Amino acid sequence: MIPTRDRPRDLAAAVESVLRQTVVPATLVIVDQSPGSESKDLIGQIYAEAPPRIGEKPRLTYVHDPHISGLAEARNRAMDLLEDGIWLFLDDDVILEPRFVEEILAAYTRRPEATGVSGVVTNYSKPPLEFRLWRSIFMRGPFRDDRQAVYWRVEELRDHEPLRVSRLGGGLMSFRAEAIQQLRFNDHLRGVSEGEDVDFCLSLGPRAQFFMAPRARLVHKHSAIGREQRHFLARLSRGAFYLYGRHWNHGFKNRLCFLWLKAGCALLASASALRRRSLEPWRAFLTGARDARETLAGC
Repeated sequence: MIPTRDRPRDLAAAVESVLRQTVVPATLVIVDQSPGSESKDLIGQIYAEAPPRIGEKPRLTYVHDPHISGLAEARNRAMDLLEDGIWLFLDDDVILEPRFVEEILAAYTRRPEATGVSGVVTNYSKPPLEFRLWRSIFMRGPFRDDRQAVYWRVEELRDHEPLRVSRLGGGLMSFRAEAIQQLRFNDHLRGVSEGEDVDFCLSLGPRAQFFMAPRARLVHKHSAIGREQRHFLARLSRGAFYLYGRHWNHGFKNRLCFLWLKAGCALLASASALRRRSLEPWRAFLTGARDARETLAGC
């Protein structure tokens, strides 16, 4: 399933990479939130012109509804249209390597206990050393994201067996249908929804097991179209505050980790404000926290 909005060329590249898979998905659901029909027309043309490979193409279900208000709601609409099997969630600005779907399915065979499996992004670069140090110092306990270390070692791990992780990334994750058929994304999250993927994984409960398959590879183009341009501290604090309020606001250790992360964000905001000679980093940090509290109040 692919949610999309106002990215016809990116979407076309993503769909073409799906059509080139060595194992062809049975169904492709696209949920288009664009005001116009350019994306729908382009995908129709691609489907009409694509030569049938081994006699089949994914069955296309195209939902065009500009009233859908964000990624979470779009994914929920797609989930309502799917049947049994493995459900794969993709962003509209990714390009899959030809064996991506095959390797995702192979990971479920190798790890029959898996609730969900994601691939890896091959074009992420390591952030600067000082930011990696900041993450290792201040993002502790439930805030530690073990996906990043896999992305940073993607070439080294190219032929590695699936790796156990605590959460999956929204633009390339999959789940067994029977595990999530009754679950939906939090549709109080509007627009670009920081933390919606982690929120979804956590909603499956502590018994769920997640893996990353280094052999299932794709490029994430990170399209600038429709992407939030605010300071990264707004996104970081919005996701962290939301996930803490939704899942982690219990126990002394979690509370301590949250206070420690807030202290780290304050330090980061102060350093960035001094460097920029602007209070914008502080405003971004506080705005993200406020947005998270407003979202939680509506849940």
